[in-house]
Amino acid sequence: MVRTRSTALATALLSTLLCAAGGPASARDGVPPDGQALHDAPLLGIATAGGAAAQEFRTSDARLSRVSLYLSSGAATGRVRIEVRGTREDGGSTIAARTVDVAKLGGVGAGWLEVPLDATLTPGAPYYLFARATTPDGKPVVWHGTRRAEVGAPVSWRHDGEADSWEAVEERLAFHVNPTGDERCGETEPCYVPASDRLARTSGLLSNGTAVEAVTPEFAVGAAYVEGSNVLRLPSGRWRYLPAGATASVVVEADDAGALEQITESRAWLASGRIPGAAGPRRASAERALLSMRALLRPNGSFAAAWSPFWDFSWPRDSSFVAAAFAHTGYDEEAYRILRYNAQTQRADGTWEARTRLDGSGPPDDRPWQLDGNGWVPWATWQWYRTAPQDGRAARLEALYPMVRKAADHTAGTLDADGLPPASPDYWELATDSANIGTAAPLLAGLNAAADLARGLGRTEDATRWAEAAQRLSEGIAARFAPLGYPRTADGLNGRDSAVGFMAPPFNNAPADLPRALDDTYAALLRPNGGVVPGDDPDAPWGNITWTASTSFFALAWAGTGQREKADAVVDWVLSKRNALGELPETVSIDGRPKAVVPLGWTDAIVLLALHGTDGTPLPTPPAARP
Repeated sequence: MVRTRSTALATALLSTLLCAAGGPASARDGVPPDGQALHDAPLLGIATAGGAAAQEFRTSDARLSRVSLYLSSGAATGRVRIEVRGTREDGGSTIAARTVDVAKLGGVGAGWLEVPLDATLTPGAPYYLFARATTPDGKPVVWHGTRRAEVGAPVSWRHDGEADSWEAVEERLAFHVNPTGDERCGETEPCYVPASDRLARTSGLLSNGTAVEAVTPEFAVGAAYVEGSNVLRLPSGRWRYLPAGATASVVVEADDAGALEQITESRAWLASGRIPGAAGPRRASAERALLSMRALLRPNGSFAAAWSPFWDFSWPRDSSFVAAAFAHTGYDEEAYRILRYNAQTQRADGTWEARTRLDGSGPPDDRPWQLDGNGWVPWATWQWYRTAPQDGRAARLEALYPMVRKAADHTAGTLDADGLPPASPDYWELATDSANIGTAAPLLAGLNAAADLARGLGRTEDATRWAEAAQRLSEGIAARFAPLGYPRTADGLNGRDSAVGFMAPPFNNAPADLPRALDDTYAALLRPNGGVVPGDDPDAPWGNITWTASTSFFALAWAGTGQREKADAVVDWVLSKRNALGELPETVSIDGRPKAVVPLGWTDAIVLLALHGTDGTPLPTPPAARP
């Protein structure tokens, strides 16, 4: 869970902008110059005492609808006054104006700020785009542009507050009048994004089934997915999508044939399965989660946790949840593909690396392997088998069975005299000094699942062996974890852990004392923003940053134990943290903003499973094995 590939879209587009040569196209073509895109330098401060800037322009348009400026703000609050004047120094000549609240922009940030205005213009006549900011303590607001000599570019002006005078500057401010097409932010140019929104590296996904591209925050402002697809509708009304066979997105007119074909295919795929959740935000969230999981699933069955560097690997844990979510929503092929990949990447001793490269070539670094995969993968296989079409199901399970057998045998062989597994990094991806519940609980689920699968295939000896191991492990958990309220570690020295949810359905049959442990742990881990942290170990790195996956564990556990009202409340909180594109983040900042990566496939899967449970259809749980 502590994770440190995203598209180079923003970088490439900004590079294109900053390296463009020559003056504005309108000036070169003999049309009145009404724009200057280059913004590689912070030029004129407009929040100093009496400070302001103005940009001369002419246009062939007879109507003013909007202007845009490339601004950066160091202030969290304040006002920016935008005017279009007929005379530069005369406020009385203003024909259109708007005051922008910096706080409503999100505060400190940078990018193209589009401002709607409405006025009649005289084509070819000179006008001045004027900007002045008022901020607490004179914190800076700067209008960006370029210091290059731009032949034919209109003149930029600086206001000297002390002398109350204007002077022309050689620099040229970045602006557009009535921007259309690729002059609109979010196409080739970044929109104003507050620094707080940059807490999230990514905002969404474009996909064509083979390639993926992350949508970064500055290209997501004012955008929305075309319903039922990974095609993005931009503020301009045009669409961005990743064409078939391409590795980089393109911007096209709405109703482009290639984009429409992709939309049709995507909607048909959604219709082939079952989307949980009541109509409204829940159904929309489930649909988006399915599309995001589909985008993160690679053709070879590897599953990227998210599409950003350090997350673009396949974790057995995350992929197991995704396989189960696909299985229970009717997407059998996708679920089975993930399980086949896990079979192919299983180590000779029956364990898995903590994560692998997406091409299956092995781990990306020397991060220690994790034992919890030996529970998650057999559990996911059992969940898939319960939902798979009857025709050919047994033969497909036979193909996976060697993986299940090696995983379960390794688990059984690791249990100590108390019936507990050895200390191993858990879903925190941090080591512990004694057995932890984040490993023990999924291993119990995996042994029970493996035993039940073995019985179904007539492998009686395997079933008996794993049932005996499951009973020993269950007794060990009851003796060492239960009296302490199922804390993180068996020695009780590492606090509470949201992995207490792994002791509940759909993983394990809930012990009688689990409801109180769930309540107590949730209360201990709850933070002011409404979510929970993974655990309250004082050495843990969370602070007040909450995790959507850990929070969702409780929704899944409470749904599985019949506590619908509690589950619904948690689901509603998690869904309230979707970003503007409807995607679920990995973490949530102390003030409630999406953080890290968006979307996170693991959270998508847990929420889908929880929605399935809150719909009133309990998810199945592997039966407690008896020798």
